Amino acid sequence: MCRNRYVRRIHILTASLAVLLLVFCMKKMAWRDTAHPDYASLLFDDSRVHTIDIRMEDWDGFLEQASLKEYHSCTIVVDGEIYEQAGIRVKGHNSRRLIGKYGWDRYSLKVEFDRYIAGQSYHGLDKLALDTSFQDNSYLKSCLTYDMMAHMGVPSPLTSYVWVTVNGRPWGLYLAVEEPEEAFAVRNYGEHYGQLYKPDYKSLEDENADVALCYVDDNPDSYENIFRKARFEVSEAEKCSLIRALKILSEGENLEEAVDVDEVLRFFTVQVFVVNLDSYLGRTGHNYFLYEEGGRIQMLPWDYNLAYGTYTLGMPDPENNAEKYVNYPIDTPAEGEVMLKRPLFHQLMLQEEYYEEYHRQFDHFLKTYFESGVFEQRVDEITEMISPYVEKDPTAFCSFEDYQTGVETIRNFCLLRAESVRGQLSKEIPSTIRGQSVDQSRFVDASSIWIPDMGEIADLKRPIGQRP
Repeated sequence: MCRNRYVRRIHILTASLAVLLLVFCMKKMAWRDTAHPDYASLLFDDSRVHTIDIRMEDWDGFLEQASLKEYHSCTIVVDGEIYEQAGIRVKGHNSRRLIGKYGWDRYSLKVEFDRYIAGQSYHGLDKLALDTSFQDNSYLKSCLTYDMMAHMGVPSPLTSYVWVTVNGRPWGLYLAVEEPEEAFAVRNYGEHYGQLYKPDYKSLEDENADVALCYVDDNPDSYENIFRKARFEVSEAEKCSLIRALKILSEGENLEEAVDVDEVLRFFTVQVFVVNLDSYLGRTGHNYFLYEEGGRIQMLPWDYNLAYGTYTLGMPDPENNAEKYVNYPIDTPAEGEVMLKRPLFHQLMLQEEYYEEYHRQFDHFLKTYFESGVFEQRVDEITEMISPYVEKDPTAFCSFEDYQTGVETIRNFCLLRAESVRGQLSKEIPSTIRGQSVDQSRFVDASSIWIPDMGEIADLKRPIGQRP
């Protein structure tokens, strides 16, 4: 009897240990799957071009309503996998307007898998963007920038190239981009993630201090351009937490309490390198995601079709000054009137230890991405993969020859830019706007670069009969 009872106790103990081991393993597996969801190794396997077929009865009607930016139901087929009743809409602001204005219909798109069917996802992915490579003859601007950000350890959207068809008919080569929403947050921060915002203005005529991350007051209504663009429902506590972070930022002391300084400096390293003036460091102050958790903020990358010195192209007074942008100063990457209203950069640069760390991050970036040959290898790998698709792209904004020129232009721009930044770090080249206004004698020669070759608004103005 006692022996049986003893044996039974052993069985119970063994079973309990097995259950505990199973729970432990499940937690480990959940963590692993959270950090490496299936969609990351499927659609976002960037070693090949994927396929997406959009099946919709009235595609022409959908395009005619592009200005409304409303979701429509469709079937999405990703590498042969069928997802019915997914939501799709046109995306973009100025790009969407200009594409329509000049009679094109190659819009950037957003696909939302769970728009009409709750819980539907592509192997855990809830939403993705399809980037049309607007004003980007190289097809590389966004892909390369996200690659640089990821290389520097900045939480960045996953990307891959996709050959898009509509009802089986070729439509064009797009860049698939993981939308920063729930799947992105879980992948980067785990299941207990914080809050994610995409600050943006309603009108450029407004002050938009909140988009610039300036502290206004303690009233949440003063930050409407942030809170109305939250990716998740925002609690009052989360609003107060973000406002407190902005207040600390405005005071310029104890910045570690409000800012993930290491992440933000790595973000600005790449952001400044690619000379994206349609960004937080430009006059518009937008095109970024803001992450807040535990009262500390991070800056996340978004939207790079106007980077690499191409922001002014298409404006009334376009500036094609390759020498200026190749040598663009890393310490004051905007005029003083803008910098003073960009506290997340300005306040960090006022602290000597953060200023020095910023330079160390630049040194690391140059050594490990450019001087090591990683950059040129990436360009070669990507262009070898996508060139056959670009050559047959039926809706391309440029010819195949323009694409080839665009690739060489962005390659040369980046290599010369890296050379200039190295010179700025060693103080051979002035690293501020003021210093460069006095001395340009050691500037890197960029006379071989014609910035419009990377893509400009003028490409859209060609008569229909003269289009690629």
